[in-house]
This record gives sequence, C-alpha cells and structure tokens, in this order.
Amino acid sequence: MTRPPVSAGSVAVKICGITDEAGIDAAAEAGARYIGLNFFPPSPRYAAPERAAVLAAHAPLGLAKVALLVDPDDAALDVVLDVVPIDMIQLHGHESPERVSEVRARYGLPVMKAIGLAGPEDLALLDAHEAVADQLLVDTKAPPGAPLPGGTGMPFDWSLLAGRKWRKPWMLAGGLKPETVAEAVRLTGARQVDVSSGVEVARGVKDADLIRAFVAAATA
Repeated sequence: MTRPPVSAGSVAVKICGITDEAGIDAAAEAGARYIGLNFFPPSPRYAAPERAAVLAAHAPLGLAKVALLVDPDDAALDVVLDVVPIDMIQLHGHESPERVSEVRARYGLPVMKAIGLAGPEDLALLDAHEAVADQLLVDTKAPPGAPLPGGTGMPFDWSLLAGRKWRKPWMLAGGLKPETVAEAVRLTGARQVDVSSGVEVARGVKDADLIRAFVAAATA
C-alpha cells in the first residue's frame, strides 16, 4: 500500500486503539503518521500481543507503530516487545520520570509519556516528564476511580495549553472528533493530535469514513 505524501509543517495524526487490519488500512490511506496498539486488558481496544504482532506486520512502511501500556513492569513490557515490532512506547499510567528513564534505557526505543490534565495544577507534570520523555501526550485526566486512564471521549479545557511551549514534540488528545479537531489545533498550537473514540462507531470499532474526516480536518 502506498501512503499519501505529508506536507511539511502539517499536523501529524495518531489513530489509537486500532484492533483490525481495516483500521490500519484506513489510517494509512488517510495519511495518519502513527497507529496505536493498546495493551491494557481492561480497554475495549485491547489487542493481545500475538494479535498485535499480526496487525503490526500489516502496517505499511512509514506508519509508526506505538504500543500503549499502563504502569507496566519489565515483564509486561518484555511480553509485548518480544513479539510485536514497535517503533515507540506510550506510557499512559502514573509512571514517574525515573520510570520513563528506565524504560528508555532498557528497551532503546523512544518513549511517549501521557499526562492527564484537569486543571492548571497538572501542568507541572508535563514539565517534569519533558526532561526524560521523547514525546509528551496531553490527555484528559480520568476522574478518580475511573477504570481506564484515557479514551474517555471527553475533552479538557484547551485554554490550559494556550501559549505554552515545550522543547520536546507533544501530542494533543482527549475527546477530539472530526468536528472539533481543527478548533483544538487552532487554540493550542498542537502539531500532533491523537484520536480513538472520536473515530469509532462503537467502542473499539473504528470507522474508515470518520478516520478520513478526522485526518482531513486536522491537516487542513
């Protein structure tokens, strides 16, 4: 499969929580830069490592494969990375900066650290992790006791990011949809965006038309 060219300076899109080959094809054909494979078993988007290995092999050259894990120990990471060819690790739990550094050193892969925002008091975590992560992902903070750390389908207050800059690449997530992503990019200055539930017709079921509409709106 040939992927469409991406214009310099355009917004990069990650389609997260893909569970089938059709989702990969739709993401690649629309011009996404990344796909996310979810290795958190409680998630409706979970892919077992053996299944994820098949999906990763299906991805065309140039489509980066990101492994999403939540507070994994080394054994959990070994199970995934021994089987699945991954380009980047996404840590989406309560991992400390020290743990992010350990994972980077142990596996020799770039690490994206997800940080949930609910208010300005959460911004300090972004600054703390910027020193050790290769990329940051800014998501909606899950409420206390929530079964999932992300994928809530709810946005946070984008004005929290207005005018803020980081030295490392960062990605905007949290309830983005084809109808809202352009405004989110305008308000935050994000050059990368992440979507999961916003391109689904049911929990864990991606829709090719929604993927195309999201990428088109994000990169317009």
